[in-house]
Parts: sequence; C-alpha cells; structure tokens
Amino acid sequence: MAQSGENAFNILRMPYSYRAAGLGGQNISIIEDDITMSMHNPALLANVSDNTINLTYMTYMSDSKVAGAMFGKAFGERSTAALSARYIDHGDFDGYTEDNIFTGTFSAKDMEIGLLYSYLLSERWSGGVTAKFIYSKYESMSSMALGVDLGINYYNPDSELSLSFAIKNLGGQVKAFEEKHEKMPLDIQAGITKRLSHAPILLSATLVNLNRWSKDDFYNADGSEDGFGELLLKHIVVGADFLLGKNFHASLGYNFLTGKELSVDGSKWDGFTAGAGLHINKVKFGVSYSKLHVSSSSFLFNLSYSL
Repeated sequence: MAQSGENAFNILRMPYSYRAAGLGGQNISIIEDDITMSMHNPALLANVSDNTINLTYMTYMSDSKVAGAMFGKAFGERSTAALSARYIDHGDFDGYTEDNIFTGTFSAKDMEIGLLYSYLLSERWSGGVTAKFIYSKYESMSSMALGVDLGINYYNPDSELSLSFAIKNLGGQVKAFEEKHEKMPLDIQAGITKRLSHAPILLSATLVNLNRWSKDDFYNADGSEDGFGELLLKHIVVGADFLLGKNFHASLGYNFLTGKELSVDGSKWDGFTAGAGLHINKVKFGVSYSKLHVSSSSFLFNLSYSL
C-alpha cells in the first residue's frame, strides 16, 4: 500500500493474502484455513491444514511483478511452521549521469524469505513469530535486512469473535545501500473480526500504524494538513466478507490512509478494495483488486492446495 512517501523496504508493505488485500489491504484477525493470512499475523498459522502449499502472483506498479510461494507443516497438535519466499522484479530502467549521458539499462529487484512458527497456547489463544530476511539490489547497489513479526490471536468459536494484536517489522538493515542505514517500517496493529449473528457476513476492523501519531508521518495528496479526526481515520482499515455459500465468499474493504493519499486524481473510489475466494475440496483460489498508487492498480492471486 502507499505509505507516507516512504520508499525503503516496500516489499514489507505489500499485502501477501488476497483476503487481506480485498479487506482494505490490512487484516490480522480473519480465522480461516488460509496460509497466506499468516504473513499478516503469524499467530493465524495455527488455523492452517497440514502440508499446505501456496503460490502467489501480484501485478504491481508499472512493469513490476511479484511472485511468492509458501509451505506449511503441522508438528503435533499445537505447533505449525511454514517457509515463505517472495520476489519482486521491478523491470528495467534507463541509467543517466548528472550530465544526462545514457549509461545503459539496469534492473531493480527485492526478495523476502520468511520462517514462520505458531503455537496453540490454549483452545482459544494462539501466538506466532516470523523471522524474515530481506535482500534488495538496485543497479550496482544492494542492501540486506533482518526483521521479526510477532502476533497473538484470541478466537471464540461460539460467538465467532476474533481479536488479534501484531508487531511487524522489528529489526533493521545489516547492509545499507550506501552509508546511511534506513529504518524498518515498524507497524503495530490491532484487529477484530466478528460474524453477524443473523447474517452470513464477517465484519473486520484493523488499526494500523499505532506507533505513528505525528502529522509528519503521513502526507495528503492535496497538501492539506490533518486535524485529529482525519489523523485518527488514517489508522483505520475496515472490511466485510460476504459468505455466499459454503465454498465461495466475496470481500469489500476501505483503507482511509490509502484513500487520502491517492485523492490527487479526485476519484471517489480511492481506498476501496474488493476480492473473492473459491474453495473446492483441497484447492483454494482467491483474487483481489486494489489501487496501490495514483498511477496504477493491482491484482493479487493466491492458489493453495492441501496435500
């Protein structure tokens, strides 16, 4: 998602799950047998079937393409581990000197490798951790970073209420592009998902960037300054899942921060997202649509299979 004009470690800001992407781009509390949701909150890995594999593909800005894969394995009745990998090819760029002399083309690439672990603390509580290695190479420059995500989830199956808390991207660069080390995009989040008692609808709300409350942390496309109410809204992502039968669902979401940051074009749809998922036997397929930047939109595809 577009985030406050920051450019470092963009791979860590991108949604991995079509479900989260369709619910506004951020969700840490959906309880589902969906391995990709564990990339948003490692505690949710406890809900994933044994021996699950996943393939992910996303179109991103300009010619950028994102591809990923995951594999999850249960160990006993309480432990689940997973391995993830994601790769971004930003395409080729033309290089020029300060005197506007063409120096040839160069490529830009990002890679993220993660090791996830979750543990069922009790019948209703689960916790999880993700260790991540991030590598970026732009032309002749490269950078490496190490990060950690921590998450916890409470789920009451009787009331179908899910509560989550996550701290994402703890860590830092171990090798900088140049001499200046850049900070990891630390993000503290809290989330809730509740099924309506008399309707097949799941409502979700996610509070993001709880560690960032300065007006300088965010920008508006029109250059205006936020009051407290507008600043508060930029921390809220809302979404709804419509359970259209046993094996199919559709999602709608809205991200207030994205909507404000992309409002330069005057569109009323900035910040809205949508998604849909189909489950047939051991196969799960999902797709989402979102607008990540003023100049481009994004489609994200997930395909999972339980061996």
